[in-house]
Amino acid sequence: MPVVEVNFRSLITPVGIVRLFEIFLSCTAFSLVADSSYFQGTYGAWCMFTWCFCFVVSVLIVVLELFSFSEKLPLSWDDFTSAFAMLAALMIFTSSIMYPSTFLTGTCSVGKCAYQAAATAMSCICFIAYAIEVGLTRARPGDISSFLATVPGLLKVFEAYVACLIFSLVSDPKTYNIEPGQQWCIAVYSICFIVTLLIIILTIGRCLTYIPFPLEKVLVGYNALAVLLYLTAAIIWPVFNFRGNPRPSSCDSSCPWNRLLGVTFLTFFNLIAYIVDLVYSSRMVFVTRTA
Repeated sequence: MPVVEVNFRSLITPVGIVRLFEIFLSCTAFSLVADSSYFQGTYGAWCMFTWCFCFVVSVLIVVLELFSFSEKLPLSWDDFTSAFAMLAALMIFTSSIMYPSTFLTGTCSVGKCAYQAAATAMSCICFIAYAIEVGLTRARPGDISSFLATVPGLLKVFEAYVACLIFSLVSDPKTYNIEPGQQWCIAVYSICFIVTLLIIILTIGRCLTYIPFPLEKVLVGYNALAVLLYLTAAIIWPVFNFRGNPRPSSCDSSCPWNRLLGVTFLTFFNLIAYIVDLVYSSRMVFVTRTA
């Protein structure tokens, strides 16, 4: 019978200690919200899903590393953990803003407000913990053994996540099926998201090494194309959506106009991310190799 090797050292490394804090904080956050029974609606469900998802995956990572199962998995473990830490930081950051702005209002009772404020505080500290893990696991300059741990790799996770936020805001067809320009923008968001997600999956699955062409230069070319595509979307989306469409006076948090404005900001965020990605990728391919 094979002996299972227990790696207790994985629990006392800086990354291991941070992961234990992440587990505790995410568990505390969703436990407080569940006890208050105040997480109705789409936003509440998203926040609960975020805390539970990050808790479960973090526990899985700790257990797999503790029993040395991570070394036997047919995937790039460093890429997977780096990508997850970045994704979890982004998800928890979103929830730390979304939950209090939706549920921690002046209309809540004293008891419920206490639970919600405590859950928000735990969520904010949990975000800091995941951000620290991203910093600890980020590849140092010149180290490209784990692509998703480099700045371009982390930006890929950011770009895919922002695209998901954009899709959530344009989920109502009435938002974008009026003008061809709006449909073009949706096509840009979709194409860039699919390609970026494919790069992430292939990297984690160790499949990029089997591609028979200079992948680094192809990624630089894709980033350049994505910058151009997002540049067109950053121009076309505001023009087609806000031309002759001022903000209604009775516009609340669920107002379609606010959703359109949110897509505009997220489009510019992703445009900036792809520009930074292009600069870093170009430096890694051309400047580093020349040196």
